[in-house]
Amino acid sequence: MPLGLKIGTVAIEPHRIEWEISAQEIIGILKEVLKEDIIDAQHIGSTSIKSICAKPIVDIVVGVSSFDKIMQHNDVLKEKGIVYRREDHPGQHLYFCGDIENGIQTHYIHVVIWGQENWNNYINMRDYLNAHEDRAKEYSELKERLAKIYPEDRIAYTNGKSALIEDILRCAEEWRKEQ
Repeated sequence: MPLGLKIGTVAIEPHRIEWEISAQEIIGILKEVLKEDIIDAQHIGSTSIKSICAKPIVDIVVGVSSFDKIMQHNDVLKEKGIVYRREDHPGQHLYFCGDIENGIQTHYIHVVIWGQENWNNYINMRDYLNAHEDRAKEYSELKERLAKIYPEDRIAYTNGKSALIEDILRCAEEWRKEQ
């Protein structure tokens, strides 16, 4: 299956090394464009967890010190295929890549304030699931079940994962404190 999904759909596939390669390519573009306005960028989400299945959409988190600085780069980012979508959640701006004309999204770029809760949650969950194969398997199995039930309803799919994600985030935060 190629990278990307039509907006609103859900499909799950086994982990692919190409996801990491694609994440690093986009991170390179982000660093090139944003220069000193980026603190860090990392591959996150299910495509960054080696032992689980995922939607073939690569997630990247970008840590910044100021949203105002990043917004000044929107035109250049768009020229590079990275399009601003909206403030997705309070304290988080979402960009995406893909085939805009055909409604295919290949990458989500979550811009957050570096070192704050959103940043920490993304990094902690990725690292915790890569270190705890039993929890990663639990998460993967839930994702597979939900994808079968909601192949055309991304919102229901996402809502179905929320309770387990909250539990994993709590465990991940405690685990991080012990590191």
